[in-house]
Amino acid sequence: MPRRWVVGITGASGAVYGVTLIKRLLESDCRVHLVVSDAGWRVLKEELGWDAARRNDALYAAFGEAAGDGRLVYHPLGDIGASIASGSFICEGMAIVPCSMGTLASIAHGTSTNLLTRAADVMLKEGRPLLIVPRETPLNAIHLENMLKLARLGVRIIPAMPAFYHGPQSLDDLVGFLVGKVMDNMGLAHNLYNRWGE
Repeated sequence: MPRRWVVGITGASGAVYGVTLIKRLLESDCRVHLVVSDAGWRVLKEELGWDAARRNDALYAAFGEAAGDGRLVYHPLGDIGASIASGSFICEGMAIVPCSMGTLASIAHGTSTNLLTRAADVMLKEGRPLLIVPRETPLNAIHLENMLKLARLGVRIIPAMPAFYHGPQSLDDLVGFLVGKVMDNMGLAHNLYNRWGE
């Protein structure tokens, strides 16, 4: 069975991180189950020019045939009966890229009110990897306490902080570095950045 990952995109800035991650997962022969918050669709429109009113067309434009042949499965936010809402759905784990502070708080306090936060709750209860890429600045004490709470539960917190030691020459290089860090934590090989000393 191909490896399956759940990917969430929320309303934090940095939608390009989530889109790039999905493309790389598909290139790695993973199946992707995608859920996007309403604010996430707004950010996809504002930052990447996606047509949020024609979601299926937008997904096909971004991910090509994968959006129609089962390699990428899109789940509407309100579909609380979707496969990813159940612990019996077998997958490798979930990444929320980017993750808003509101979504992070919902997960930290167990108040799942939609499919995205429910899927994250499933990862916690089933002991599966949950990776979160928070994107906010500056951070207040509530944000930090919520991240600490999740980190203590084993959630991987991978802040959207680019590095410069690999000599980035473009915005794509900076995006690639962050996505590479996410894939490192997924245990997936990639060539998105040069590692220190290589």
